Amino acid sequence: MTFRSGGQYQCATTTRDRTRGVEEVAANYPGIKIVDKQTAKWTRKDAVDITTDWVLTGQQIDAIASNNDEMAIGAILALKQAKKSGVRVAGVDGTPDALEFIRKGDLALSVFQDAKGQGEGAVQTAVQLVKGEKVESNVLIPYQLITQANYQQFADKNKK
Repeated sequence: MTFRSGGQYQCATTTRDRTRGVEEVAANYPGIKIVDKQTAKWTRKDAVDITTDWVLTGQQIDAIASNNDEMAIGAILALKQAKKSGVRVAGVDGTPDALEFIRKGDLALSVFQDAKGQGEGAVQTAVQLVKGEKVESNVLIPYQLITQANYQQFADKNKK
């Protein structure tokens, strides 16, 4: 299962790229089958509703990959309400709420949304352009995976 989102809530390109990334990784593992994708509009509430519907179908759910932490947390809340355990849930952004869910072991992982790194990369690229230097058409900021083993370093960043 995977949540995808879009429309007015966030750039459609981000949505497509995140969803495509999940699909590309899953395609490398023959045992993984994406059985459904739904839009949860980047919100906890919509994710609760969608996950509840998934649980009610009785279909086997082993994991839920969400395009942001709010939807991941909504999925976790619905799974807890349904008393369904063993489902691994992942999100994106590394929000303070997500870090707490990781600390408790409810959220398997999140991917840190490095706004500072993105800003620095944008400014450095702009400076290079102004100087007439050649720049890459895509400037990628490496992601940072947040797990229970390293969540504290990200929690400490939020305190600064």
